[in-house]
Amino acid sequence: MKKIRVLIGKPGLDGHDRGAKVVAAALRDAGMEVIYTGLHQTAEQIVEAAIQEDVDIIGLSILSGAHMAIFPRVLELLKKQGAEHIIVSGGGIIPEEDAKELKKLGVKRLFGPGTPTTEIVEYIRKVVSR
Repeated sequence: MKKIRVLIGKPGLDGHDRGAKVVAAALRDAGMEVIYTGLHQTAEQIVEAAIQEDVDIIGLSILSGAHMAIFPRVLELLKKQGAEHIIVSGGGIIPEEDAKELKKLGVKRLFGPGTPTTEIVEYIRKVVSR
């Protein structure tokens, strides 16, 4: 069976990557292949890496408040590249109203601070196997 490939991206000026690294380690420990882009990536860099690495899912970690700009941009770029089969999810501090809007746009699931990593692992396994 092919391993699930996940790209963890830290877009924008947000310099807090501890959560992203914890999630990346948990996914790796669960047997997934994880590509971590590092800090201060643009939406363009994240989408390009996701396509080059042939990932199943992109997980964006956004704590900067720029989620209403970054998630839609990533979705738009994936569509332009014919890669809308790549699932987009993420986490961070995202108000409920914004989360509802992002889900309407196509973001599959958002995780808040303190979400158990086991919940994220199970979600990814479930959504990628569909």
